[in-house]
Amino acid sequence: MKAKVGLCRAVGAVVAAITVFLTGCATGEYPSAPAVAADAEYNYVIGPGDSVNIVVWRNPELSMSVPVRPDGKITTPLVEDLPAMGKDATTLARDIEKALEKYIREPVVTVIVTSFVGPYSEQIRVVGEATEPKVLPYRQKMTLLDVMIAVGGVTEFAAGNRATILRTAEGNKQYSVRLSDLLEDGDVSANAEMRPGDVLIIPQSWF
Repeated sequence: MKAKVGLCRAVGAVVAAITVFLTGCATGEYPSAPAVAADAEYNYVIGPGDSVNIVVWRNPELSMSVPVRPDGKITTPLVEDLPAMGKDATTLARDIEKALEKYIREPVVTVIVTSFVGPYSEQIRVVGEATEPKVLPYRQKMTLLDVMIAVGGVTEFAAGNRATILRTAEGNKQYSVRLSDLLEDGDVSANAEMRPGDVLIIPQSWF
């Protein structure tokens, strides 16, 4: 009889523990991701893999489109190994003008980014139970829904409402997001803006 009582108590304790665990997961151990997160002053910065179109006024022979190499530098006629990574288009244009001053009187340069990858530190990463986990270039006002469209949604094994955003811009702070509510129920209140460097983590469902 004592053995049965002990067994019942043990089973009860396990059930209680599971209940608390599942309740904690349902409510989320992290705060909800803020709906608005984008920085109004954000300027796109160039990264390896980007392509930039360089226009040198009155010097068409120096105007061309060049890729940003994996080391973050570009090479153009008269300008070799000029760092481009981490600069916005305007800053890079001024740097090219300074480099060309040795050869051209008062050069005027315009830089246009034509292919976007962005620096590693600003890319959006999606890991876990996404249909196509991948790395995405960040763009201003990018939302959770935009990210989900880009990765093709979630798998059938995803625990969408237990997904989290790891926000590197805030010292790796984590926020909970409700992907299932957003994707399955169309609950737009579950949508949230992303920030450069965010990592979206989509866990697998336990059952």
